[in-house]
Amino acid sequence: MTKNYTVGHLIYDASIYDGMNTDLSDLQFYKRWLPKTKDALILELCCGTGRLTLPIAKEGYNITGVDFTASMLDQAKVKASNEGLVIKFIEADMRYLDLQDKFDLIFIPFNSIHHLYKNEDVLNAFNAVKKHLKPKGLFILDCFNPNIQFIVDGGKELKQISSYITEDGRKVDIKEIMHYENKTQVNRIEWHYYINGEFDSVQNLDMRMFYPQELNSYLEMSGFNILNKFGNFKEDEFNDTSDKQIFVCQLA
Repeated sequence: MTKNYTVGHLIYDASIYDGMNTDLSDLQFYKRWLPKTKDALILELCCGTGRLTLPIAKEGYNITGVDFTASMLDQAKVKASNEGLVIKFIEADMRYLDLQDKFDLIFIPFNSIHHLYKNEDVLNAFNAVKKHLKPKGLFILDCFNPNIQFIVDGGKELKQISSYITEDGRKVDIKEIMHYENKTQVNRIEWHYYINGEFDSVQNLDMRMFYPQELNSYLEMSGFNILNKFGNFKEDEFNDTSDKQIFVCQLA
């Protein structure tokens, strides 16, 4: 989301993205936090191709999906149409969102906050959420809890992380290596793509790491109370060994 950091075009290839991201372990968590009434308005930021948007809409909720990438939204619209779902999808940057509406639940799932590379990006995004959230509404986000040993080991050699066949018939193999920048807290990840057995390209997936006390402070500075902080989608309490940071917040 800045010229200094990049996410490669194949990572945003909707078919390749969908083929890799089939896990729905977070869906039940988000379903547990849905509003009690189906008349509620829900906003998903960084909705991608609708991995969570569609199943929530199938529950009868009025959900709007926002994403920065047109190709992702195009795929989401096709999938919604095939399911007979009417969902509003909007192409927008969540840092500068202005929908002229307020929502009962806003969530940023699937580690998407890691693509906000600078402090002002994070604060702008949180302020946009605050502007769109009803007074008693909930704001939920999930991201990684940085694991320094994992990052160090990830820079030692190229490792296979995924192999699958896309819906359009491409066999995709992805190998990963990473380099962490201490100064910027950005983990510069390289994904080496092999398609149908042939090397295709190296794609960058730069991700800003957020340390626990740091992210707590950004939320509180932005005017949120942290109601819960979980370490996984089973809602276990966050601790030193947690893989995830999952926040449930409300306006202060």
